[in-house]
Amino acid sequence: MFQATRRRLALWYATVTAVLMLFFATGVYLYVRNTLVERIDDTLHHVVEIVERSLIFEAVQSSPDNLEYRINLEASFRDNAEAAEDDHIDLEWFSPTGELVWSTFSEPLEIPIHYNRAGETVRAIHRDWSSDNPNAHSEILLRQITERVQKGRQVLGYLRVSHPWFEVTKPSRQLMVDLSAGIGLMAISVAAIGWLLSDIAMKPVRAAYISLRQFTSDASHELRNPIATIQANVQFALADPEIDSNQRSSLQVIERLTRRIGRLVDDLLFLARQDSGIVQPQWQSVPLDALLIEVLEEQQLTAKAKEIKLNLELVDRLAEFAVVEGASFPLEVEAFSLQADWDQLTRLFTNLVSNALQYTPAGGGVEVELEQFAAKTGGIVLQVKVKDTGIGISKEALPHLFDRFYRVDPARSHDSQREPSQATGSGLGLAIALAIVENHKGQIQIDSQLQQGTTVTVTLPGGNVE
Repeated sequence: MFQATRRRLALWYATVTAVLMLFFATGVYLYVRNTLVERIDDTLHHVVEIVERSLIFEAVQSSPDNLEYRINLEASFRDNAEAAEDDHIDLEWFSPTGELVWSTFSEPLEIPIHYNRAGETVRAIHRDWSSDNPNAHSEILLRQITERVQKGRQVLGYLRVSHPWFEVTKPSRQLMVDLSAGIGLMAISVAAIGWLLSDIAMKPVRAAYISLRQFTSDASHELRNPIATIQANVQFALADPEIDSNQRSSLQVIERLTRRIGRLVDDLLFLARQDSGIVQPQWQSVPLDALLIEVLEEQQLTAKAKEIKLNLELVDRLAEFAVVEGASFPLEVEAFSLQADWDQLTRLFTNLVSNALQYTPAGGGVEVELEQFAAKTGGIVLQVKVKDTGIGISKEALPHLFDRFYRVDPARSHDSQREPSQATGSGLGLAIALAIVENHKGQIQIDSQLQQGTTVTVTLPGGNVE
């Protein structure tokens, strides 16, 4: 139990640290990436300004009253093209109508021209001339700025400047790898440190729990002898025919309370030994049908006294599945058998059946159904259902039924027809049932509806081959 808690604490330390580091790394990554994009955009704007200042305009007299301008492309871009190429920047010049006139790209890009000074990331298809396949193309990402060049009101053309996007993606990808490695190393380091710190934190809790568990075990063990002595003396006094009715009634109340305290002490002792691992199940081949028959025989007197029908039904579905999911079952498998501790299972089903009888009104019924069937994942499963037509349990109480000392409410915990001194139930029965089922690698489930009844389902692995 403490090791599981220690593992959970270490895992929580590592998880919280990893989440915080993830948020931090995401912020760092976005900041660095945006910084790289802004730096490229600044470079592109700077190139645009340089190219615009170096453009050579030539005046052309188109008519006596109209003077137009044109740009000498060869003289304007000869030096700028060489400088831009050194910085991995490509230039394109478009006519006022959007037609490509001049470009530093080896092949024109199929990207429509539009005015954009803010900068944008575009995807282009580029012909791969190094390949022998004439249809070979490659996809490239570019960061582009498009500037409109005009003289007065006359638009002379459009200048588009492009920068390869790998200048952003390459350092961003490397940063992401470094941050991921850092988060992983940090999470592992925190998990290791958390494992050590959780051990330090759990030491006083473990010591207190061990002391409490030892006290419970010792107190329960020491109380058994006095309780047994009191019960023996009371029974001896009740055997005296000369005592009057008032004394006999008082002694009977003492005997009932003593039996109740004795059961409580036995339950506490069982749970204390169970928690400490002192009690080890005595594994043997147990015919579950025979065990249930014995349990029901012991409970028949109680059922008859309350006029409750108590029945056992056996359902063997194993014969219906010769092969399930490719897993076959030998014919010599003993029906309804499993490796288990006879005493613990007897205690388990005695608790469940007695609970069903206790909370079922007169004239009702309690049915115990034992079913054997083949699991879809292979193997044999034994399932026991204890169904009653009793007062039921509210939905709010169902999640707490297996808590120790938990009782649903006074109306369910105590029979209204009994005196307070006759009240039974300590709230440990289902906690003991859960512990026994977990010892046998099984599962227990409770379904209930108020005034309709309760069904307790116990599922155990079975199938012993003789």
